Amino acid sequence: MSQSHSLQKLAKGRQKQETKIRIELTEQQKREIKQAFDLFDTDGTGKIDAKEIKVALRALGFEPKKEEMKKIISEVDKDGSGTVDFNEFLDLLIRKMGEKDSKEETLKAFKLFDVSNKNMISFDNLKAVAQDIGENMTDEELMEMLEFATRMRSKEKKDKLDPKAITEEEFMKLMKKCNLY
Repeated sequence: MSQSHSLQKLAKGRQKQETKIRIELTEQQKREIKQAFDLFDTDGTGKIDAKEIKVALRALGFEPKKEEMKKIISEVDKDGSGTVDFNEFLDLLIRKMGEKDSKEETLKAFKLFDVSNKNMISFDNLKAVAQDIGENMTDEELMEMLEFATRMRSKEKKDKLDPKAITEEEFMKLMKKCNLY
């Protein structure tokens, strides 16, 4: 079993109350999103310019980066017309809301590991989680997981941080790399 897979399994096991994230909007929320959409549909065609998506997303509390916007536009503007209709925009928002919730859930998982509240997952934390969920892992396997998660540390961080612990940032990067958020 790979180190990243082992850490994923422990994260999922520790978060026993984890639920599949499914965003369902109320009719009121849909109306509010429609009102925001209509603000950008200045000519009343029922479509907004793909370039205005970024402005609309920012108005709704999202901060997409340039590369992310390129990906979003290619996904949403399927016919290449340069415009998106309300349903495409709504699908995009639901996806973005799910991503936001997923990141929050991943942060909660980190905090479940970090029982000592040091913003680090130590070897002892990892061992306790493995035991809690009935995962029989050797100390060597647990150390391999920590080494895998910390292998990209800069020399400066290697000198300052405990080699037997991973930071929240390292945990989040690993979970993102493993497509867990």
